[in-house]
Amino acid sequence: QLQLVESGGGLVQPGGSLRLSCAASGFTWDYYAIGWFRQAPGKEREGVSCMSRSGSTNYADSVKGRFTISRDNAKNTVYLQMNSLKPADTAIYYCAALGTPLQAMCVMTGWAYDYWGPGTQVTVSS
Repeated sequence: QLQLVESGGGLVQPGGSLRLSCAASGFTWDYYAIGWFRQAPGKEREGVSCMSRSGSTNYADSVKGRFTISRDNAKNTVYLQMNSLKPADTAIYYCAALGTPLQAMCVMTGWAYDYWGPGTQVTVSS
């Protein structure tokens, strides 16, 4: 059974950092592109970052330079390092997997993804 589970969320002050993890079971990241998404209260889900099978990455303008996506194949886990956090980053964060034969595919549109984790809450507040 394919499953994704996020962890690492919490409450942090503005300017602080968090690292989110997304552990996969039932499959390996080798054959999947990765996406991180978030949804704030009253807002639509938005793409935050993605990583292709070949390791290329993309970021939303709002997080570029502050967030970093990475993957540890040995641990079958992906990460989202979030620095210089702002109150506007407050949301539930989700990781997602997209099965694709394309090495370079990296998209931040949620409908393209096959599997989703339950999400982890990130709150940035003083």
